[in-house]
Amino acid sequence: MTQVLLAIDTSAGTAVSVLVDGAVASEIYDDNSMQHAEQIGAQILKCLETANKISSEVTAVAVGLGPGPFTGLRVGIAAAKMFAEGVSAPIFGIGSLDAIAFAQSLDQPTLVLTDARRSEVFFGLFQGKTKNGIPKVILGPGVKKLADLEADLLAAGQSYEILNGQVSASKLGLLALAQLAEGTASSAVAANYLRAPDAVPAKGKKVSG
Repeated sequence: MTQVLLAIDTSAGTAVSVLVDGAVASEIYDDNSMQHAEQIGAQILKCLETANKISSEVTAVAVGLGPGPFTGLRVGIAAAKMFAEGVSAPIFGIGSLDAIAFAQSLDQPTLVLTDARRSEVFFGLFQGKTKNGIPKVILGPGVKKLADLEADLLAAGQSYEILNGQVSASKLGLLALAQLAEGTASSAVAANYLRAPDAVPAKGKKVSG
């Protein structure tokens, strides 16, 4: 049976890829971080079309869990869950920073950073890989001001290389396949927000009487 994996990540922009039997058949990335809801459905359809596949042929779904902004992650994870349920395919959650690290050698400690806004960064420190190429986590994921993070690492005597990354849906999909091969893939799909959403309900007004 042909393995067709749909990979989705919305931790920053909107990234979608289709992998067929472990090979990347199509990939789209849009760096607009404000239009996930508008982009995700069309990107999934376009990726499937480019890969010459239809929805019912998808055998598994992988989705990035972040860390990332509340709204973006929520859109991507909701889309992945609905798609997987619609085609009765298993779904697997993948760390978005891990997907960035997956493309690196990691011979040296590597600090993977993405923009967390508010003058902060999301971070993960990685070094080494498992036999199937899965990045080994030393620290994180977390969120801090870069200066504070660097001060903490300096105080701990931790050397590192910095990688400012962008999540590739194809790398996320390949990491999911590596985890499946190693038996460490997780069907737990919960967004890693790391902090509360920017938008919160307004407090109700007190009524005197």
